[in-house]
Amino acid sequence: MENINNKFKHLFKVISSEDFLLKKSLGGEIPFWISTFKIEDLAEVEKAIKGLRNKLETNGISVLELNLYDLSIEILNRELGEKEIFAIEKDMAKEEFKEAVQSVLDIKGVLMPDIKSRIDKHGAKVYFITGIAQVFPFIRSHNILNNLQNIAKEAPTVMFFPGNYSGRSLELFGKLKDDNYYRAFNIDSYKY
Repeated sequence: MENINNKFKHLFKVISSEDFLLKKSLGGEIPFWISTFKIEDLAEVEKAIKGLRNKLETNGISVLELNLYDLSIEILNRELGEKEIFAIEKDMAKEEFKEAVQSVLDIKGVLMPDIKSRIDKHGAKVYFITGIAQVFPFIRSHNILNNLQNIAKEAPTVMFFPGNYSGRSLELFGKLKDDNYYRAFNIDSYKY
């Protein structure tokens, strides 16, 4: 717990700094940041994210949290209805169900337009991407980052990632190597 407290003190100092909010020292790169954590710390990290968001907002820094799980459930309920989702899951093989859910949550055609609408309405100074563990394997984090590049440019984006990030590749849960993603910075080692 002490490590999580120290991590979130660091995150507050970084995210609340003028250089971070103004996207200075990025060398023209996309303002994407990744903060990693161990999956076994998920419950504590979720509480800490809420506390960080509240503390930032108290200090005049508006945060838009994009929880991929909540967004996905909202979209699935809107498109299919809760009862239909359970009926489909019961009647399909796991791989078929995964493909059906991915089809409804189509990254480019459904999820990204929904996220863009939220970003446009909110006018936040920073975006948080959460809920990564809960949407696996239906949504992959590298797909989100690749598609957000055209949408989330106005403010820094911080993805809270359950696993490891080497600066080149994402490793979900510290075990599942995702496709390479080179365009994000590790916020946990950011020096201010």
